[in-house]
Amino acid sequence: MIALLQRVSEASVLVNENSLNNGGNSSNNGENSSNTICRSEITGEIGAGILALVAIEKGDTEAQADRLLQRILAYRIFEDDNDRMNLSLLQTGGQLLLVSQFTLAADTNSGNRPSFTPAAEPATGRRLFDYLLESARRELGEVPSGRFGAYMQVKLINDGPVTFMLRVSPPG
Repeated sequence: MIALLQRVSEASVLVNENSLNNGGNSSNNGENSSNTICRSEITGEIGAGILALVAIEKGDTEAQADRLLQRILAYRIFEDDNDRMNLSLLQTGGQLLLVSQFTLAADTNSGNRPSFTPAAEPATGRRLFDYLLESARRELGEVPSGRFGAYMQVKLINDGPVTFMLRVSPPG
């Protein structure tokens, strides 16, 4: 399981959902898609804290989600009174925004096109992302998020910039 942590002064996620308004027929036979309805909704926004982009990999379980959440909450990326990164999200009372992003699990070792073979199947990814989100909410209370599998636009002001990649490997 992978999390790309970004220390932010603010962040938000906008979910764009397109649907066809053509009586349930998903094929428009090459016609102009003027019947497409586009809806946008801000599903999460935070002030100062961490934006975590999360990818679920094949072989990940709830154990990886638990460990990753522990690391996200305890990772010391906030400055103390001496301007040293010594404080965690829990210590600062900052906010957390979780966004699923399977592309972080891509294999980019060869060629010019990423392979998503390392990413978990969508059903497993959704289940484990939801588990991670609910676990974070038990720890912090309100934790906004994106929408799994949706097209999203993420806006952020990276504070620093400070960005770290955390990975908790699947067993074996």
